[in-house]
Amino acid sequence: MRTITIIEDEKLLGSELKRRFEREGWSVTLSPTLADARRLILELDFSPSIVLSDMNLPDGNGLDFLEDVRAHGGRSEWIFLSGYGSRQDIARAAKLGALDFLAKPLDYHKLDLTIATATRGARARQRITDTARTGAQKYSPDSFIGDSPAATQVRTMLAQLATVPVTSILLGGETGTGKGLVAKILHYSGKRAEGPFIDLNCAAIPRDMLESELFGHEPGAFTGAKGRHRGLMEQADGGTLFLDEIGEMDIGLQSKLLKAIEEQSFRRVGGEEKISVDIQLIAASNRNLRAASEQGDFRLDLYHRISVFELRLPSLRERSSDIADIVTTLFGEFNARSGKQVHILPTHVLQTLQSYSWPGNVRELRNVIERSVMLATGPELPHEWLGISPEINTGSASANTRSTAAPSAISAQPVPSGTASQDQSGLTLPLDGSMTLDDMEECIIRTMLERHNYNVMAAVRALGTTRETLRYRIRKYGLEDLVTP
Repeated sequence: MRTITIIEDEKLLGSELKRRFEREGWSVTLSPTLADARRLILELDFSPSIVLSDMNLPDGNGLDFLEDVRAHGGRSEWIFLSGYGSRQDIARAAKLGALDFLAKPLDYHKLDLTIATATRGARARQRITDTARTGAQKYSPDSFIGDSPAATQVRTMLAQLATVPVTSILLGGETGTGKGLVAKILHYSGKRAEGPFIDLNCAAIPRDMLESELFGHEPGAFTGAKGRHRGLMEQADGGTLFLDEIGEMDIGLQSKLLKAIEEQSFRRVGGEEKISVDIQLIAASNRNLRAASEQGDFRLDLYHRISVFELRLPSLRERSSDIADIVTTLFGEFNARSGKQVHILPTHVLQTLQSYSWPGNVRELRNVIERSVMLATGPELPHEWLGISPEINTGSASANTRSTAAPSAISAQPVPSGTASQDQSGLTLPLDGSMTLDDMEECIIRTMLERHNYNVMAAVRALGTTRETLRYRIRKYGLEDLVTP
């Protein structure tokens, strides 16, 4: 509902304004003194959309009251009315965030225009407040589900980080462990919750476009740059910038990012004006950036700058006891989407879920549960649609949707340490710890490329993934020279 508070000691003007706004559908409160307005706004914590206030009242100054309201956290759009006002008063009103300063006697046409502007501002502010409130409810530290020691430790750290103004945080851990979720928890449970949350996957943007996406560009900065573009760093001003897969950023661009973070300012591509921002940076990578920096693949100075605080997220294998809690939480989400009533997790289904290695971690678990709930015919989560077993481990949920008799089956079996064996229809990988997860993934991708004459699209279809995902992993494992352009 549209609400407006009028603070005016002139009875005739106050009553006229009150009737005028009530005719237009506003809910109006009229305060003839600052004491009455102070009780309403500060003591009763009333937050009207717009405040229309005289500046000089019998019991005080409207500017002083606005300063008190702002200190109290009030965000109403504020319009001053005054028969006279000095330049200092106007400057102070602007500094305190007042929208306008209207002279008496009132020009009602100008008043209507100013109220319209204030209404748009109030609506925009309300949307931001609603988004922040919804985000705070959805993304609290408790959103990182599980009672295992690993999950409890993560929740404890998130609660602590929400209370301190950390300028940059680095999230580590395998793909699918919930780095995006944790970034949102850090934003919406922290002091920047009402600011924007802007995220960018550095691996999803071509290298020659990433700089423009991050810093923006001016018209004519490069071929096709027809207009000015505000970069994501500029859009994140006052809030949080989340850079996922930062380890894939070109090392030349890393130096520009470092300078921008250090100075909290940058220039758009092709621009000369320096743009200042106030952002919290959250970076994430599934790579060991310290090791990468020691090898020269990532700037050591940037690593030190973004890791003011470093938080590693545990894999699902490290907290398999949390699977039951995660699955039952997912029931509510996927039941609402599919119109099902699944709420029972049978013991044999839970045992299967806990015995699987989950190379895709929580993201893969979500996909498996979503599919199973959608295909369920009763209140129990069905076993037959899980598509997983200790012998079938494709490393991606999309591949799990295929029949286990697919021509390119990948299994995990006891084989000689450090080796992978294959026949014409399958590939067998060791589970004795002699091959890391990255080693296994590289072996799978290399094998599928070999079988399809290094044709990327053919390998994409066989693996049931996307061209962008496979291209990213080809770059990750240095296989670019093998594939068909």
